Amino acid sequence: MYLVLSGATHRVLDVLGLFKRLFGGRPPTDAVVIVSGLPRSGTSMLMGMLAAGGLELVSDGARTADEDNPKGYYELEQVKQLDKAGDTSWLADARGKGVKIISFLLQHLPDGYRYKIIFVRRSLPEVLASQRKMLDRRGEAPGDVNDEDMAQLFAAHLEKVQSQLATRPDCEVLYVEHREAVQTPAKVASEINRFLGDRLDIEAMRQAVDHHLYRNRA
Repeated sequence: MYLVLSGATHRVLDVLGLFKRLFGGRPPTDAVVIVSGLPRSGTSMLMGMLAAGGLELVSDGARTADEDNPKGYYELEQVKQLDKAGDTSWLADARGKGVKIISFLLQHLPDGYRYKIIFVRRSLPEVLASQRKMLDRRGEAPGDVNDEDMAQLFAAHLEKVQSQLATRPDCEVLYVEHREAVQTPAKVASEINRFLGDRLDIEAMRQAVDHHLYRNRA
């Protein structure tokens, strides 16, 4: 028995074939857009760029702006439960939106979603200097680990995270250099816009970057 297919049916099958090649047989869903990196690496700045560009963000405002982050932190408290096997249903509402997730928690991202991760990389001496100043302002002790040892720990962590993300077919990653984002924000905004499907306002993203807040330089 022969089955005669119309032109329209052929087109549908072509589309389904494309979905299968790209998404393993599943139709695509809006990806969760994640901004990640080490603490004090510039993730809040990147979140501000996304907000200015027109991307809806998922945050609760529980952590308000302060001297360390005058423009705000853009955090969501539920994110901090990712490593505790808690409720992750909030991710369903984060599809197509932006959320900040620290690099140490990326390994706990659950299956069943697509993730587009903008990972901010910053000079480790600058990260450590920024962290020290934050602790000083809070009157907190920095701990017993010196900067050299901490830099080695961070470097090993970043290498591990990059390797883990490379093995996950549900994760696409764009690595962004913090210094480049500050010094050439239009270029970085264009790269992010392409990564997210050309839907953002590049000029607004450029204007959201305040180079005066680049206060800890190596």
